[in-house]
Amino acid sequence: MLDPLITSKTRIRLLVKFFSNPHTKAYLREIAEEFGESTNSVRVELNRLSEAKLLRSQPDGRTIKYSANEQHPLFPDIRKIISKFLGLDQIAQNIVSKLGEVDRALVIGDYAKGIDSGTIELVIVGESVDMNLLAELTAKAEKLIKRKIQPQVMARAAYEAAREGNAEMFRHPILVYSVEQ
Repeated sequence: MLDPLITSKTRIRLLVKFFSNPHTKAYLREIAEEFGESTNSVRVELNRLSEAKLLRSQPDGRTIKYSANEQHPLFPDIRKIISKFLGLDQIAQNIVSKLGEVDRALVIGDYAKGIDSGTIELVIVGESVDMNLLAELTAKAEKLIKRKIQPQVMARAAYEAAREGNAEMFRHPILVYSVEQ
């Protein structure tokens, strides 16, 4: 979807990494290793995005740590585009809103870290969720967004306990639905 608009695959992957979850911070070598690309090709794109002020670069010893520039005027728009690219808007619209008493839905795991692994880990927090309908809607959404969705339903109390007990699992999740929205 973004390929005709942004010709560099590395640039697309960097935008997904940093704009799908603005809490993401990463170093050049870490990104190159994650993407399976040379440090030079990643460096070129990091420099372009930094020069455009879309990314912040902060010296950290002998390395530079990169993160999304949340103060950039285009930040909200790019974030929405990335969300649509990943299909997160479709998940909220086609799955969560039809399930029953859902308090919130969060994306955790690789996608929350900005890694397009092909599998979206979705945590649905609520009571009385129709599991048969969830399976049906998940299958439809997977075809629509061309990604595997791995849903996990949790009661409110179980979610709060898990969030407190497993900080890594719920570190910087992406909120795709909330009754407060």
